[in-house]
Amino acid sequence: FDKWTDGQRRRILVELLARCSLSQQKFCARQLQDRVPTEAVDFTTRLPRVLSLYIFSFLDPRSLCRCAQVSWYWKHLCELDQLWMLKCLRFGWYINFTPTPFEQGIWKRHYIEMVKELGITRPKTPAKEEFVVIDVQPIRSNTPEAKPPVAGRRRAQEKKKLPPWRCSDPHPTDTARYNYLDNHDPIERARQ
Repeated sequence: FDKWTDGQRRRILVELLARCSLSQQKFCARQLQDRVPTEAVDFTTRLPRVLSLYIFSFLDPRSLCRCAQVSWYWKHLCELDQLWMLKCLRFGWYINFTPTPFEQGIWKRHYIEMVKELGITRPKTPAKEEFVVIDVQPIRSNTPEAKPPVAGRRRAQEKKKLPPWRCSDPHPTDTARYNYLDNHDPIERARQ
């Protein structure tokens, strides 16, 4: 077996597994799971449900709703009343009836309704009378010949020069650029 190629070993293993009974194949699967760790395992499926709920209890409501979009199992965990009841009771929001064991998601719906009643979901624009505009005065310089700038007017010589990232020049001189597709030395290029 040590002298065989990889392809020969695989063929022999396939034939051996085909001749094994179901209990022997399960034994082989358990042995492989112990030797080869699984990758990308969902921690909520490996941990006890109580620990998964404890981890999710630290999330805010928005993060819980986003976690519910990961998978069906996470959606089931994130909509449990054990998580949402604590968030409601923290604000003093109680439900006025006792839900039956068949009613799921009552506390989440109650939380959403209470937030809607508060009007937190949409910010309100204040009326025009509520806006306070402070009169801003320009800072006066100590030199007497300086004139205050007039808003909206520019002289021809005061035209602003475009910054390098807005300039249309394909070869700007103020930045040292290096393209890795060119086979130039980057240190020598920077010196130039």
